[in-house]
Order: sequence, then C-alpha cells, then structure tokens
Amino acid sequence: MNKKVTVVILAFLLFLLSMNSTAQASTSAVSAIVMEQQSGRVLYAKDPHEVMRIASITKIMTAIIAIESDKLQEKVKVSKNAVLTEGSSLYLKKGEKILLKDLVYGLMLRSGNDAAVAIAEHVGGSKEGFVFLMNEKAKEIGMKNTHFANPHGLDDSEKHRSTAYDMALLTRYAMKNATYREIAGTKKYRSEDPSGEWDRIWHNKNRLLTEKYEYCTGGKTGYTKKAHRTLVTTAAKGDMDLIAVTLDASDDWNDHIYMYESSFEKYDPKVIFHKKAININNSFYDGHIYLKRDVLFPLTKKEEEQLSIHYKLLNPKKSWKRGKVPEVVGQAEAYINKEKVFTLPIYYKQEKKKQKKFLWDKWKE
Repeated sequence: MNKKVTVVILAFLLFLLSMNSTAQASTSAVSAIVMEQQSGRVLYAKDPHEVMRIASITKIMTAIIAIESDKLQEKVKVSKNAVLTEGSSLYLKKGEKILLKDLVYGLMLRSGNDAAVAIAEHVGGSKEGFVFLMNEKAKEIGMKNTHFANPHGLDDSEKHRSTAYDMALLTRYAMKNATYREIAGTKKYRSEDPSGEWDRIWHNKNRLLTEKYEYCTGGKTGYTKKAHRTLVTTAAKGDMDLIAVTLDASDDWNDHIYMYESSFEKYDPKVIFHKKAININNSFYDGHIYLKRDVLFPLTKKEEEQLSIHYKLLNPKKSWKRGKVPEVVGQAEAYINKEKVFTLPIYYKQEKKKQKKFLWDKWKE
C-alpha cells in the first residue's frame, strides 16, 4: 500500500477516535441521561445502565411514596432515631410533632436525612417497612437495576444502588403527580415552628432551579463521599419537558445545562398519533377503530422525514359480529426508518344496542 494512502487512513482513524472521545467527554458524569417526559424517549445517554451509588436523589422515591400515602396533613412525631441520623439535617427535635407535608418539603429542598427517617417511620411503620415499599414501587415503575436499602441515600449499605436510566424513570413517574411537581419546583418554603418561637425557612439546594437555568422546573441534588455528586433535574421549554440525570459528575450544573440546550436545539416535539377515528381499507374495522389520545414525540428534522405509521389489527372472528368485539383490537406503531419507536393501543367502538320500547314508552311518545 502506498505510504501516503496509509498516512491518510491513519489520520482519518485518529480523527474518528477523537470525535468519539469528544462526544463521551461532553459531560463530566460517569453516567448520564436525558429523557423526554411524555414519550419516555431517551435523547442523550452516557452509560445510562451503569449500576452506581445515588446518594440523596434517593429522596425522590421517599417523597413520592409519602405524597401517595394521602397522609400529608397528618402530624408526625419525630423519633430519636430520626434526630440522630447523620449528614444533612432539618435539625428536628426528638418528640416534636410536624406535618408530613412540611417534612417532605424539608426532604426535597434541604435534603434532610432526619426528615427521611421520620417520613419512613410514619408512612411505613418502620424504616425497614418503608424500604420494602420503596422497592415494591421501583418494581411497579420498571426500575430493573435498582435496590433501595434506606430512605435517604447515605452510604450505610453496599446494596443501595440504581442507574441514571432508572432514576429518570422514577422522575418521569413522580412528575405526573401535581403535588410532587409543586414541591420539587419550590424555591423557598416556610414551616411553622411547633414551639412558636420562630419559623423554619428552607431554600432549595437545586441551583439550576434557583439561579442557573431559567427553564429548570425542579429536581433533587445529592452527595456522599462514596457516591460523589449526583443530580436529577427537570426542565421545560416550548412544548417539550425533559428529565436529566447525572451520576458521579464533578461539573453537574453545567452538564445539565449542556444536555438540555443540546436536546432543545436538536429535537422538536411532533404529534405522531392523533386522538381520532382511524380510516382503513377494511370493511369490518373501517369507521369503528380509534386512538384515545394524542402523542407528542421528539424528533429531529431528519427523523420527521423518516417517520412512518403502521396499524396492526387482529383478524376479525365470526363471533365478533354478534357484538363480542374486544375493546383493544390492535396497535398503532411509529417507525423511524425500520426502528419501532412508539406503540399505542387501537380501540374498537362498540355499536350501541337499540333498546326495545315498551307499550308505555310508545304511548308517552
């Protein structure tokens, strides 16, 4: 092979390697992800399934379980165990009674570990009972690589682990709850002191929300000596809501801003499915099948051109003609090139049975 040709090929390979390393070095995180809220589509990922320590972003799970318990207006009696919990604290007093709602605000804004234990003991009956609820909820959400061992994220267990992808799934689930959204997006909260001497005032530690990024809508910070810096945030711009997670990131504030700005610039949400009847060349189904909701899906300009929609339907059975058609008769599928990116159930509109009129009804008419 000619030496000049060899040199050119080597130079080109080095260029590709440098491009790849630049892409991987675009965030300081060991693991990172950006997920779109409505569709769940992953817009950016860097080793998102790496199982790692997660520190205080654990408290997202603690908060949503407390909120869903419907006990926010109950008074919680603070135990000695809660008061003695190490790390970041609300400086709760043993025996004091405080609203569960206030504890959740303190948990999310100031990352109170004492609040986490107090919440766990009140909602779960014990710290261990609450951890069981956490892991059951993780299974429900689909967090396949997660195990919770405590309600706060301290490094007191080698088994307490999750992934950036799983934490994005959890945040996506939590953000569907209006109360969680309000708490996570609060910059400042005042809690009445039970002794009446002074009110507790908590400022949110999430600097992306309070000062650094105008589109940030909430999130949770985290840090321990073993986990290093962890961060979950949410942001909204135009019609798109995003979730960003970084694990073990030395420059997480800038990482999140970079990931958000790149995603907002590259992707645009488009309605790929419409809530309407589906017209199809099939005598049995035509005029009877429909989709129940619109679906916004983030696409690049190139992907818009590559998008195609396909309908897969069950073969009609003879018995169905007697009004026994299933509610769901197939699914609508969205493809970018040959890759399936989203599915939605197709529903069958049942014909209303004509009610027989009795003699009295006819006489009234």
